Amino acid sequence: MTDTPIFEGLMAHREKHYSPFHTPGHLNRGFLPQELLTLDFTELPDTDALFEADGMIARGEEHLTRLYGSARSLISAGGCTLAIQAMLALACTGGRKLLFARNSHRSAVNTAALLGIDPIWLLPESGGGFTGRVSASAVAQALEEHPDAAGVYITSPSYYGELSDIPGIAEVCRRHGALLLVDNAHGSHLAFLQENLHPIRLGADLCACSLHKTLPVMTGGAALHIADPVLADGARQKMALFGSTSPSYPIMASIDLCCGYLSGSGRDAYRRLEPRVARIKRLAADRGLSQPEGRCDPLRVSIRTADAGLRGQQAQTAYFHRHLIEPEMCDGTNVVLLCSPFHTEEDFTRVEQAISGLTAETSVPEHTPSPLPEKVLTPREAVLSESERVAVSDAVGRIAAESACPCPPGIPVVVPGERIGAPEASLLLRSGIDTLLCVRGTFTRKSPRHPRKRR
Repeated sequence: MTDTPIFEGLMAHREKHYSPFHTPGHLNRGFLPQELLTLDFTELPDTDALFEADGMIARGEEHLTRLYGSARSLISAGGCTLAIQAMLALACTGGRKLLFARNSHRSAVNTAALLGIDPIWLLPESGGGFTGRVSASAVAQALEEHPDAAGVYITSPSYYGELSDIPGIAEVCRRHGALLLVDNAHGSHLAFLQENLHPIRLGADLCACSLHKTLPVMTGGAALHIADPVLADGARQKMALFGSTSPSYPIMASIDLCCGYLSGSGRDAYRRLEPRVARIKRLAADRGLSQPEGRCDPLRVSIRTADAGLRGQQAQTAYFHRHLIEPEMCDGTNVVLLCSPFHTEEDFTRVEQAISGLTAETSVPEHTPSPLPEKVLTPREAVLSESERVAVSDAVGRIAAESACPCPPGIPVVVPGERIGAPEASLLLRSGIDTLLCVRGTFTRKSPRHPRKRR
């Protein structure tokens, strides 16, 4: 028999018939036509080229631009990572400083290392067991301390759906002459709700959207949205700097189909979904289960199962899988569900049955973030140094060469270049992370140069 473990594994998962409350947004429920599998072409005289688009791809991007109200929107077939890489490159020409929210995705941290950006970290305010948000006042204070910063990079919504005060932060950035960059990977749908909550609409200068996460787009389909026409002029070149020269045409075609859907019945479908999801959130609240405070994504359900004495993984097995539900994520204290217009009433009923079995009682203690670890090297110095994988139990005093980000709280315990202390090692072990890539050798201060590699 032919050995096809990936194909067979995916087929086996499909046969479980779980209600999929996770990415991608189309849920494999038939929105995307089977013909997409016959459209795996390459750059030909009549099929345009993504990074030199002047034909059908350029027209598709014009449609995307109109939908989001940007100065320009560019397609990525390399996921949100490519859009993040491009917008960081656009913002940080000449090695200027950038303020980073500490809950930035590892793709942003890795890009900072590649571009030689030395992040100035902004800690989100406590989120009661969830990620929390960086406030406009914290951004203002940081920009006062770093007036030469080129911009501010934040994540909104957070993985738990917490929405930042984009208008307030955007106003602060404008006063200080700084750009506002938003990782909106999980919020592509926010432009199509009853109230347009998309970062570009609210004042962001650059925004990366992982379209496939919450819209009916094939995995890997994303977009870079640009509000400033001046930045738009160099954006395609920055995308080409990082992107594959062989982008997937089926992925690009799925973005095109999604744009057509959103221009027609799709917008109403997302708006009709909001009250249905609100009922699920009210049920969780009635059971005494905490949810993120403040303004949140109306279509994301994040529940603190620790309030019922269950860690997220226990709730996944004991309650959600029992009701044939596959959540987006189950961590140490929470469960996250992504809701889509392609869910059925049976799907939502299963969720309500699972939540009805949870009752607030003895809570699992939540993690309290520690102060930031000591910075010894820049991310670039650490990532490009000789490194070795080390048991976390033996890593105290070593310098991280990669990010380690257990959930919760969705904030890296260490990023490349930081020294691992006993508190960090203990938290990583409690989170199930038992090895970490570390820089070879020991350093007692921040190195002025890249550590020399052994020949």
